[in-house]
Amino acid sequence: MSADSRDETLATALGGIRQSRRAFLQTVAAVGGSLVVGFQLGGPTQAAAARAGKGAKPWSANAFIRIAPDGAVTLVVPYVEMGQGAYTSQAQLLAEELDVGLDQVKVEPAPPDETLYSHPVFGGQVTGGSASLPGSWATLRQAGADTRALLVAAAAKRWNAQPSELRTEHGQVIHTGNNQRLGYGELVAAAATLPAPAEKAPLKPLSEYKLVGHSVKRVDTPAKVNGTAKFGIDALPQGVRYAAVRATPVFDGKVAGVDQAPALAVRGVRQVVVLDDLVAVVADHTWAARKGLAALDIRWNEGANANVDTAALVAQCDAALEREGVVAVKVGDVAAARPAKRYEATFRQPMLAHATMEPINCTAHVTKDRCEVWVGCQVLGRAQKRASEASGLPLDKVIVHNHLLGGGFGRRLEADYVHQAVRIAKHVDAPVKVIWSREEDIQQDYFRYHNHSRVWVGTDREGMPVSFHHRVVGPAIMATFLPIFFKDGVDFDAVNGAAGPYDFANARVDFVRQEPPTGLHVGNWRGVGHTRNVFVVESVIDDLAQRAGIDPVEYRRRLLGKSPRSLAVMELAAQKAGWGRKLERGQGLGMSVQDGFGSFLATVAQVRVAPDGKYKVERVVCAIDCGVAVNPDIVKAQLMSGVVYGLSAVQYGRITVARGRIVESNFDTYPVLRMRDTPPVEVHIVPSTADPGGVGEPGTSGIFPAVTNAIFHATGKRVFDLPIDTELLKGGRHEA
Repeated sequence: MSADSRDETLATALGGIRQSRRAFLQTVAAVGGSLVVGFQLGGPTQAAAARAGKGAKPWSANAFIRIAPDGAVTLVVPYVEMGQGAYTSQAQLLAEELDVGLDQVKVEPAPPDETLYSHPVFGGQVTGGSASLPGSWATLRQAGADTRALLVAAAAKRWNAQPSELRTEHGQVIHTGNNQRLGYGELVAAAATLPAPAEKAPLKPLSEYKLVGHSVKRVDTPAKVNGTAKFGIDALPQGVRYAAVRATPVFDGKVAGVDQAPALAVRGVRQVVVLDDLVAVVADHTWAARKGLAALDIRWNEGANANVDTAALVAQCDAALEREGVVAVKVGDVAAARPAKRYEATFRQPMLAHATMEPINCTAHVTKDRCEVWVGCQVLGRAQKRASEASGLPLDKVIVHNHLLGGGFGRRLEADYVHQAVRIAKHVDAPVKVIWSREEDIQQDYFRYHNHSRVWVGTDREGMPVSFHHRVVGPAIMATFLPIFFKDGVDFDAVNGAAGPYDFANARVDFVRQEPPTGLHVGNWRGVGHTRNVFVVESVIDDLAQRAGIDPVEYRRRLLGKSPRSLAVMELAAQKAGWGRKLERGQGLGMSVQDGFGSFLATVAQVRVAPDGKYKVERVVCAIDCGVAVNPDIVKAQLMSGVVYGLSAVQYGRITVARGRIVESNFDTYPVLRMRDTPPVEVHIVPSTADPGGVGEPGTSGIFPAVTNAIFHATGKRVFDLPIDTELLKGGRHEA
């Protein structure tokens, strides 16, 4: 039986025996001779769901443990692996409480089925938002403990013993009296006949954990090292052909005409597919497809957006800053505050692309009664729906083969490329692999859109805030992506972190919705709401501190009294970075503090700025309290990765529009940080017994203001617009 067939059988079997009992381990079944148990993985954003007025959904399993007769353990989860280490950390949680070795656990992504595998909070089959591990922490360990208890009960019955006389070790149940042993695999048939535990099994004390809290090796590394790992771009169904595609370069434009002859003259080219908004050249191999596409002279009907440019988009966002927003956060009464001084600042952040290392791709095969898709995707259910829409076939005739993702960063939360590949495949009598060029990848992205902010702060005579008012301007991504996070005109993600972790007596956050032109697609980007707002808040706090003549760390210390975890990470980061030491001429240190995704992070950047405005980030120090660090190496890797991703944006990131087209096209015009420019990044983890928080996003949002605040320290030049314009740094105070 193939993996896909097994999963379909599993889903069918468990879907048919959903129960509503209050026991945690809700389903137990024997499927194909294996013991299968189902449970529900939750999420860390219950508070956001509550704000949106959505309560918990009726119970249904969305994750499964399968133990085969040979003792092999498979964990089927609704999440996907895109380099963040989700498979490893989740395997650790299960293996720890199930009492098996990590090498005995294999993690598989669930097949697309939003009725069975939807995230209880997100409402869809979604991997993103640093939600996988926090959502698994309690439930996955409990599922392991309960399953272990079930196996112990089966052994006790076999030996006519009391469960208290038995213990477990490395996938075996052991009788402590006579040392008899039974492997888990020998017990699955008997365990499947037992009722699900009515009470939760006790969890091990954290002090006894041997896997959780330790930097064990990642389970996905061997296949990635030996080349057997399968990403979407590796899919090779029999008879596959290759397509190069060019979609309309102008938002919402259409194909006006194309002479197919030059492409068909290229050896290896089979056909040219012309749709209303794109042209695809299908060939025996990628090189022929690209050569054929390059030979074409495609004429476009550019439509209403032919004259749109960045200046117009920026002007629209500036105008939106003058509008009253919808109140998203209200503490005290900002209007009633009587400050001694008033502060105002405006920030502008540009459009950004994702630039995942594996370019966008999808392989599709459409026949009269079946559609198959091979893809790496963060939203499997949505991919299936888009394939269904494009093919005209019902969902149950659409099969999605999920693969590893060569980077997500929010780009693969969209399934437009699946829709496109299926549209092309409808005209091809074979499976067709559509691989976007890097240029197409950049120019047809779902961009992080322009985000502008204005902040008004009232301060007392000592320069401390008595009121804080932040107006956020941007699109409401959640209104279409996850409507549960859009309510009463407020996009909850857009305003995340907009008031910072600080104890303001009076605070207000407004949201002004400003959408892009039709056809210019926008979406989630790594760090999501925090990556926009932490830069603004931390820049303002730093500016206020400087104006008050107070050290920025001391200034924050006075505002963090009610957030001890934020205060602790700030103190640790300051200590490790050597805050307060004398620096060389042109050097500066910058601090940023944030809480979000259930984690608390402080980031210190050290920069060196030359008189000509050129600068270098010399060192980054992060201190994080993410609760229990399930795998400290993965925590560190995620923080480092986030810092590098954010540094690329703060230094280079800007997508511009001219004549309705995206100007940037590849890494020469949309650079990412090179190894030679990457500073050493230190990550210090605060020991904690709190539930784990997310670590995939904070590193990105924290580095923005850490760098710009360090630049101010070195030059006296405050950065309000990104990316950093080195021309503006010339002539500053280039000494500490």
